[in-house]
Amino acid sequence: RILHARYRGYTTCTECDGSRLRLSARQVFVQNVTMADIVRMRIEELHALLKTWEFSAYEEGVAGKIVEELKKRIGLLDEIGVGYLTLDRLAHTLSGGESQRLNLATSIGSSLVGALYVLDEPSIGLHPRDTERLINILIRLRKLGNTVVVVEHDADIMKAADHIIDMGPHAGEHGGEIVFEGSPDALSRSRKSLTSQYLRGKLEVAVPATRRQATDWLRIVKPRANNLMLEQVSFGIGVLNVVTGVSGSGKSTLVNDVLTKELKRVFSSEAGISTLIEGFEQFSAFEFVDQAPIGRSPRSTPATYTKAFDAIRDLFSHTQAARQLGWKPGHFSFNVPGGRCQECEGDGVVKVEMQFLADVELQCEECGGTRYRREARNIKYKTKSIVDVLEMTVDEALEFFASETKIVNKLQPLADVGLGYVRLGQPGNTLSGGESQRIKLAGHLAQRSEDNMLFVLDEPTTGLHFHDIAKLIECFEKLISKGHTLIVIEHNVDVIKCADRIVDLGPDAGPNGGQLVFEGTPEALVAEGKSRLTSFLQEVLP
Repeated sequence: RILHARYRGYTTCTECDGSRLRLSARQVFVQNVTMADIVRMRIEELHALLKTWEFSAYEEGVAGKIVEELKKRIGLLDEIGVGYLTLDRLAHTLSGGESQRLNLATSIGSSLVGALYVLDEPSIGLHPRDTERLINILIRLRKLGNTVVVVEHDADIMKAADHIIDMGPHAGEHGGEIVFEGSPDALSRSRKSLTSQYLRGKLEVAVPATRRQATDWLRIVKPRANNLMLEQVSFGIGVLNVVTGVSGSGKSTLVNDVLTKELKRVFSSEAGISTLIEGFEQFSAFEFVDQAPIGRSPRSTPATYTKAFDAIRDLFSHTQAARQLGWKPGHFSFNVPGGRCQECEGDGVVKVEMQFLADVELQCEECGGTRYRREARNIKYKTKSIVDVLEMTVDEALEFFASETKIVNKLQPLADVGLGYVRLGQPGNTLSGGESQRIKLAGHLAQRSEDNMLFVLDEPTTGLHFHDIAKLIECFEKLISKGHTLIVIEHNVDVIKCADRIVDLGPDAGPNGGQLVFEGTPEALVAEGKSRLTSFLQEVLP
């Protein structure tokens, strides 16, 4: 099957012409259009068409309520800014912002009254212009008599709220408290809230004093995919490049579908030849840093991913108790036989298979979920066992191992990217997408390599507070100072204003996008005034 897949392609079905419907279904007409005609229309075209439909009294009785509901739902999709999509668009070809808005439309399309809506960061993947549309929809839901609860980091949505609950004061075990509760105006006067300090400008993500100037370039020549209609796009080498544009303008297509796929092919090939990309030879390696988990099992942890655990195990193997037993660093690993619990094989849990139900995971009775044999748990360094160390947060570990340079060098990047609250042994499959992404960046920061690498990131600010964004940008600066290059897809204006070079696509979405609107510095973008981003960026630049 794998061999056949290499030579297998797809083409439009000649029987149904891609409509997926049999002939009898394609011969049913309503107002002179078929189902196949409707699903091929753009949402904005269908919305306009529905407004022109007129029915006789008899037809109104049959189709009136159905068409009214259709108008409402299609109108909502048009209103939230995805009117350029066709109804038969494949879900896997949608951008993150498009998917987010379609999910939102599904949730609120019923227009219930007296309902409770709970939305988890609905602004993810949205351009500031689209965020304004989102706010209008949320306000409309409230006016209908509904209650809307939103988990958000976006400042504009916070300011539009009637009531704010601010959690903190920090993350992890240093958080979990209600720091503030009240109106947005009252929050701006709060002295305890970290959010308040950013909203009122006491703290801010600072604009760089100078912009780095690129001397070499990575160029994509005539990229063609989805809606892209570009002759050439240039990214500066050794600087922070940020790709901007409204949702659906072609950012993900350009960076993920064209650039990333081509670079993966080039760097995995011995020939290393590309007719699409120029300048890739200047990079020693390429890394796409996404928000996928750092591991799919409990065995992958922040300590193992950053290689800090190697130094910690080596330290424990040099204790007197370990030397007496003849134990090596491998005996303190939960991935190989030796010191790990043999009952759960280092997982800390035992899976019980249920014949007709979902499998159940129970804490291992032999090791109590610690993953280690009793002998390993009894070996201690400064009163702490290997189990105690894995239960430490990064900040606690930095203090505990302050005299151990190797360990500190591996753990400090985790604290630098704002993950000081994460426990060393926390299973990778329990980390959020944003945490996983920052751990990956910390892993690269911990490497002392001076090689010129290219890092590509897709909306790394997802789920991040203002304070976390400030730390993330510091992380970017450290990577660039080591000679690396960053290309970042982003909507967050705090990241955009810190860019050395902006590549703005648009001017709008779908068939009205895919063009190069601007290339240059944030200041030049504002001065030119042609981008949808201009007014939003103008507010945050000095």
